[in-house]
Amino acid sequence: MMRALGSKVPVFLTHLTAPKIEWGNGQPAVETFQAGATIGLGGLSVASFTIPHDAEDPVGYAVTVEGIKISIATDLGYIPDSVKFHLRGSHFLLLESNHHPDLLKVGPYPWHIKQRILSRKGHLSNEAACEYIAADLPAENQMLVLGHLSEQNNTIWEAELSAVQALEKRGLSPRLVVAEPRKQSEIFQL
Repeated sequence: MMRALGSKVPVFLTHLTAPKIEWGNGQPAVETFQAGATIGLGGLSVASFTIPHDAEDPVGYAVTVEGIKISIATDLGYIPDSVKFHLRGSHFLLLESNHHPDLLKVGPYPWHIKQRILSRKGHLSNEAACEYIAADLPAENQMLVLGHLSEQNNTIWEAELSAVQALEKRGLSPRLVVAEPRKQSEIFQL
């Protein structure tokens, strides 16, 4: 389904996520969709795909416009084959690299939160992100942004070093950016 981008763009949420959001007095226009659906917005094709996280019906996105594919995969405990499938052909990828397991284990969080983060519905570690990079990052990838880094359980240096090593192992050289927590990133162009 194709929609024109008008002056008032609705918030798009999956059918199962929408009823869980408490908007208070400022509820925007909301359109719901089934996880896995592709939505057309102007010249954009926005494909959603289910991700493993402990939220109500979480999804990642792959946006295609004029032959360029931009994918977002954060808030996932691991990368199943179904997610790898949806990330194929990505020219730009924002990939979670949330924590270093050793830092998490000795960090300030209570044990039940650490268990949640380390679970298959938690958050992607540097190691898990780099396993994907070394084995499955699309060869056509031009820009890899590591995001959703934990302020307490990771460092920019750890995430970047791991990713550089994984890229070298694979023989790939996309532009690598580590998005710093609580800082606006640059504007990216392909």
